[in-house]
Amino acid sequence: MKTNTFNINKLIRENIKQMKPYASARSEFTSKAADLVFLDANENPFENGLNRYPDPQQLSLKEVLAQQKSVQTENILLGNGSDEVLDLIFRVFCEPSRDNVITLPPTFGIYDVLANTNNIENRKVVLGDNFQPDVDGILARTDANSKLIFICSPNNPTGNTIDIEDITRLLNSFNGLVVIDEAYIDFSRKESWISKLDEFSNLIITQTLSKAYGLAGIRLGICYASKEIIAVLNKIKLPYNINELTQQKALEKVVMIEEIKNEISSILNEKERLLKELLQVSFIKKIYPSDANFILIKVDDANNRYQQLIEKGIVLRNRTTQALLKNCLRITVGTKEENEKLINTLNEL
Repeated sequence: MKTNTFNINKLIRENIKQMKPYASARSEFTSKAADLVFLDANENPFENGLNRYPDPQQLSLKEVLAQQKSVQTENILLGNGSDEVLDLIFRVFCEPSRDNVITLPPTFGIYDVLANTNNIENRKVVLGDNFQPDVDGILARTDANSKLIFICSPNNPTGNTIDIEDITRLLNSFNGLVVIDEAYIDFSRKESWISKLDEFSNLIITQTLSKAYGLAGIRLGICYASKEIIAVLNKIKLPYNINELTQQKALEKVVMIEEIKNEISSILNEKERLLKELLQVSFIKKIYPSDANFILIKVDDANNRYQQLIEKGIVLRNRTTQALLKNCLRITVGTKEENEKLINTLNEL
């Protein structure tokens, strides 16, 4: 049952409410007419494909994403990676030295980095059994200055999806914003929370082209939220945060639906094969369930095994210092050849 009294205007920082966004030349005049002479932005007039400023609202790309995700373009914000999107959320809704956020370790480390960068208290509530959230514990840690709860689902580095009932309860009970990081959702059989945007006004979803789309190098993060939330994030977004080359490459890739599906299928098939092979490695003590493109394993001595693999030319992620993850390594699913090398090396060790 819904018990929260969410009001976005109570969350936005006062200085953000009062500010006027910077109006760039391309945001003031947006016509696509072909015969116009542009003498407004102090650009170099000699055409080379990149001499003009990029579309500050990336409308061509947003139109494709909106159609694919069954939302409006006004529900979408694009960032220089999800990192920029998350930072914008901090800067709009959290007053430095006063407000706090909730994170759920072990999880994506950038939430803590951004909290520290923006001088926001990070109240950490460690995940419980099966890496699921302690909802009562989370709600007990919130107060009038709690603005954001960050949930990574599927979670990095554990790989599991967070239970829908737990997230629903938080959305219904928390008077702030619940940010669901879906960087790995394309590898999961679970439905994206984008379908719930109309149901929960305090819901923000972030996704990325870095994982399933194979475009980590172009740094393109996506935020889906209500039109009101997107509008206020746009107020402080840098005018040309997504460069022209990134927009072109992203637009080229997102329409290649069958190719993307085939790559995802290949990765998931390799993950299943890798899981079976890992069961035969004597020093692997536990393999955790994964809805992502990686596998978390517990070994006898993570530091030692990590170094041994480095010496064999294989780089994994050592997560042994993280909460609940003593002696755990994270393995990204590679190509068939890369996975074969990993399995052979593990068996040799």
